[in-house]
Amino acid sequence: MPFADILGHDRIVDILRRSICTGKTAHAYIFEGIPGCGRRKTAVALIQALYCRESQDDACGVCSSCRKVSSGNHGDIHLVEPLPDKRDISIAQLRELQRELALRPYEAPRKACILEPAERMNVSSANSFLKTLEEPPGNAIIIMLTENADMLLPTIRSRCQLLRFSPLSEECVRKLLENNGVESSVAAFAAQMAEGSMIKAVIMDNEALSERKALLCQHLEQLDMRRIASVFDAAESLSGNRDETLEILDIMLSMVRDAVITTSGCKSPQNRMPKGIGALPLEKIIQISEEILNTRRAVQRNANAKLALDNLLMRIAAIAN
Repeated sequence: MPFADILGHDRIVDILRRSICTGKTAHAYIFEGIPGCGRRKTAVALIQALYCRESQDDACGVCSSCRKVSSGNHGDIHLVEPLPDKRDISIAQLRELQRELALRPYEAPRKACILEPAERMNVSSANSFLKTLEEPPGNAIIIMLTENADMLLPTIRSRCQLLRFSPLSEECVRKLLENNGVESSVAAFAAQMAEGSMIKAVIMDNEALSERKALLCQHLEQLDMRRIASVFDAAESLSGNRDETLEILDIMLSMVRDAVITTSGCKSPQNRMPKGIGALPLEKIIQISEEILNTRRAVQRNANAKLALDNLLMRIAAIAN
C-alpha cells in the first residue's frame, strides 16, 4: 500500500516521506494508536517505500518488490506477535528475530520487522531486545505497534522514534467503507459508531445495530414521566451487559449529535430522530447529550448498567417533557 492510500494521517506520512528522501529514516519506530486506525498499514507502506525499486519517496505499487510486500510474501519482512497459546512475546521469539535480522537480506536493501502488540513484551524479553533496538544488525528497520507507548519500558521508548496515530475521522472511516463496497447510509452509521477504528467498523453487525437503533427510537418516542412504566419498560428492553449498554449509549449519542447539527442548521441528519427530541431547543438537546455522556462514563466505571439506563431515561424524559 503506497503512502498515497493512507487516509487520515497526512502529518505522519509527510514525516516518513521526508525521512526517506533525506535518507534519515529511524532505525526503530513506535507507532502508537488504537487498533484499526492505520498503524499497521502505515508500517507496511513505509517498508514498501523503502524497498521499492522505481520510486524515491513512495511505493510504486507495481514492481515485484511492492507486490511481494503487499501480499505479505516478502522474505525480508518479519512479523512478531504472541504465539496463539501465549499472552506475551517471548524471549525465544525475540532471539529468533535477532538471528534473522543478523542475516543478509534476500533481495531488499535492508531487513524489516513489525512487532505487534509491542506492550506484550514482558520485562525480560524487552530487556533482551534493547541491544537490537540500539544497533539493529544490517541496518534493519524495526517498527513496534502499540496502543499505549507508556506501557513500554522507558529504555525501549528512548531508543525509538515515537509517532502517535489519532483515531480516524468519521469521514475517513465512511470513505474507506464505501471504497470496500458498503452502502452509503450503512457506512455513515458504522463510521459514527466505530470510534475511529476500521477494525470496529468492519466487524460491526450493521443489521443488528439497525434493529437496536429502531427499537431505541421507538422507546425514546414513548418516554413520558407521567407514565413511569414507559421509562422502566424502555430500560428493561434496551439494557444488557456492559458492552451492549455502551453500544446503546453510543447509538443515543449518535442520534443526539445529529439532532444538535440539524438544530444548528448545518446539515441533514444521518439518523432518524426520535419524535420530540429532534424538535427540542438546542440547549435541551445539549443537556441530554451531557446526561448520556455522564451515564456512559459511569457504565465504563462498572456502574450497574440497568440502573444507569433507568436513571438516564428518567432524566431524558424529564428534560423532554
